[in-house]
Amino acid sequence: MPVRFHVHGAVQGVGYRRFVEREARALELAGWVRNEPDGSVSGEVEGPAAALAALRPRLAEGPSFAAVRRLDWEPLDVRSSLPFPFQILR
Repeated sequence: MPVRFHVHGAVQGVGYRRFVEREARALELAGWVRNEPDGSVSGEVEGPAAALAALRPRLAEGPSFAAVRRLDWEPLDVRSSLPFPFQILR
């Protein structure tokens, strides 16, 4: 099942998108991540439940220079064809 995530805090300009890409690819997940105009980061990810469960706390932690204030994590009801391998959208 795909999941939409939205990360709030000091998450732009600190390597957060690259961190998400690296973590998601290591878990062999499909999807994307992008910066939002409000300074947050969002994305969609899809893969086995165990891999998604492993990714979630990593997103909440972030890379060392990030300061994650809140992680919204919303399962999506629809199957989509997310890009594989996981990628950063510009």
